[in-house]
Amino acid sequence: MTAEFTVGVLALQGAFIEHVNLLKAARNALPFSYDIIEVRTVDELSKCSALIIPGGESTTISLVAQRTGLLEPLREFVKIQRKPTWGTCAGMILLSEQANRTKKGGQELIGGLDVRINRNQFGGQQESFETFLDLEFIDHPEKKFPSLFIRAPIVESLLPGTPLEDAVSAPGAGAGAAGQVKALVRLPRKTISEVGNAGGESTDIVAVQQGNVVGMSFHPELSSDFRMHQWWVEKCVYPAIIKKV
Repeated sequence: MTAEFTVGVLALQGAFIEHVNLLKAARNALPFSYDIIEVRTVDELSKCSALIIPGGESTTISLVAQRTGLLEPLREFVKIQRKPTWGTCAGMILLSEQANRTKKGGQELIGGLDVRINRNQFGGQQESFETFLDLEFIDHPEKKFPSLFIRAPIVESLLPGTPLEDAVSAPGAGAGAAGQVKALVRLPRKTISEVGNAGGESTDIVAVQQGNVVGMSFHPELSSDFRMHQWWVEKCVYPAIIKKV
């Protein structure tokens, strides 16, 4: 089957190989085909119709992107060209317009989601946990989806709002936003009470979508379940490709 478009996975740091593997598995379940490439350069990014920003260390990914000249092209990809982009964990932090609890000196954000993110909402590495979520929008919704939260961020609030003193903002915040932010997934209150809430304020939004951008607190790539990747390609990427043809 001839590939109809190219999906890139930002491969500067983090769990990019895992995303590549699940994109391949999802491709086998879909009636159309696409190429998958790892993205480390501006030239590779220019070949992509859609992009995944993986979980990892958001500060490291941001720093490497800045040093390699990828940061501004990434912002243009997301906020000007408005190509489908999906960020998981660290990727969601980078796609937010504001993030607090950053390391000293802050970090550069890509932006695209009109949300303020609270990093490490549930605590550090030792407070990481796995839960199984009911997701009505993926294939076979009767089967719970395995969701790993590793030093996970959470959506603290939807913007516009007053920036916190310790929050960093993406350049041109809100300028590239398309439509309203939609909460895709909320963490059940029972789960929150079981794992605790080190971030303070009680929030439960762990996945959002705004126009071409999707962000998730958890790591779909760290399971063998490809249904989330199938959903994103089939329902977010492919319609955008068809619309432009």
